[in-house]
Amino acid sequence: MTLASLFLVVLASFIHASWNLLAKRAAPAGPVFVFACTLISGVAYAPWVLYLFGQGSIAWTGAGVGFVVLSGLIHLGYSLCLQRGYQVADLSVVYPVARGTGPMLSSIGAFLILGETPTGTGLLGLALVVAGILLIATQGKLAEFARPSGQAGVRWGTATGGLIASYTVVDAYAVKTLGIAPVVLDWFSNLLRFFLLLPLFLANPRRAIGAMRGHWWTALGVGLLSPLSYILVLAALTLGAPLSLVAPMREMSMMVGALMGMLILREKVGPWRLAGCAVLITGVVLLSSS
Repeated sequence: MTLASLFLVVLASFIHASWNLLAKRAAPAGPVFVFACTLISGVAYAPWVLYLFGQGSIAWTGAGVGFVVLSGLIHLGYSLCLQRGYQVADLSVVYPVARGTGPMLSSIGAFLILGETPTGTGLLGLALVVAGILLIATQGKLAEFARPSGQAGVRWGTATGGLIASYTVVDAYAVKTLGIAPVVLDWFSNLLRFFLLLPLFLANPRRAIGAMRGHWWTALGVGLLSPLSYILVLAALTLGAPLSLVAPMREMSMMVGALMGMLILREKVGPWRLAGCAVLITGVVLLSSS
């Protein structure tokens, strides 16, 4: 991996944790907040896409259109799952679990569906990811699973992680194999999400606007930062960085997210959750090297 690719992935990790912090603050707005963010993203990044169209550097194929649609659907499910998780559980639980289960579920799928033979390193990484999730969710006390917030955090974080694993593979193929520009892929998949969520707003505009009261500046931040963090990752892939390295490196944002939850949102993080983040990150690295 080149130094430029490394810088892009590290920067993307910090931006990713930052917009998740903002999204957590707007959790009460729910799906309406996701709709507002897609609207802002579409407007903000349209000039960049139009510039690429003007340069004649965008060529569409049937496969390209199919992957953009698939990416948009998966990212919509991801956004809705993540926002729901933030409604019912702490950022310092949902975020690390979501980011950690993506590589874990990818590995399990490879073992069960593709018939790949698990290595000792891979199995150890899988065990560490599970152990890290347990530490984060329970803070060292298994009785925490009896609490609704602990169960909800793991449940929604795992669902989000499954969608992360799905869009990571789809989008990596789109930019590396099909040659779709990162900002074009993200913008058009965002456009699809906008139209799919539009009926939610049109069904009751007054209620939707009321739900967003006090959250518009937060939506502006998420709408600008969320695409940027992912475009940077896709750009690193187009520079030749291998997905097997980029995917686990992105998970450094878990530690940043947990620290933000502790320092800014005043969530009770403590040594157990921090240790869980470290164990989880170690497991992700081992999975990527297996």
